[in-house]
Parts: sequence; C-alpha cells; structure tokens
Amino acid sequence: MKNSQLYKGSLNTIIMKLLEENGKMYGYEITQKVKGITQGELNITEGALYPALHKLEAEGLLDVEIEKVDNRLRKYYKLTETGEKETVNRLAELEDFIRNMQSLVNPKPNLEY
Repeated sequence: MKNSQLYKGSLNTIIMKLLEENGKMYGYEITQKVKGITQGELNITEGALYPALHKLEAEGLLDVEIEKVDNRLRKYYKLTETGEKETVNRLAELEDFIRNMQSLVNPKPNLEY
C-alpha cells in the first residue's frame, strides 16, 4: 500500500487530523509523521501533499506561518477556526465510510438484508 489510490481521497482529512493533534507542522514533517505512524505503509509524496495544502489554504481551512529556521524560511501550516470545525466533520464522515466498508468487506454472518 505504498502509494495506494485508496488514501488519496482521504489525504485532506489525514492532513487536517495531524494538524489538529500537533498544532502546526511543515510539509516534510507531515510526510514523515504519516510514514512513522503507518510504519512506512503510507508515503505522501510532495506532488500530492503541497497541492492538498494549497487547496485547504484556499478553502480557508489552513493558515500559513513563515518562520526562519537555520537561516531558511520554513512554512508552517495550522488549522483555522473553520478548519478545526471542518476537521471534526470530515473525521466523522471518514469513520462512517470506514465502518461501512468494514461491513461490506467483512460482513457479519446471519444478518438479514
């Protein structure tokens, strides 16, 4: 599942959840966090990450802070107030989706349909 198409539809939600948990993060930090949490099973490429971050920013869900770190400028992303509320909604939707997929993939025996 190194670069599965399945997670691409959930990428924005993954980013928002990480920012909810960590406050603010920069792009490379997000990719490494996902890689670490999934023990290398999911790798978010820069080609997928930065368009997602820019889209979330354009939607008013993220703010960007630029800080100087080791004589370099680093962009940190954090959720806006609207982004925090939207994260709750998207996580609930994702949990419902996962629950429904579980029901389809591993149906419980003796259920009437």
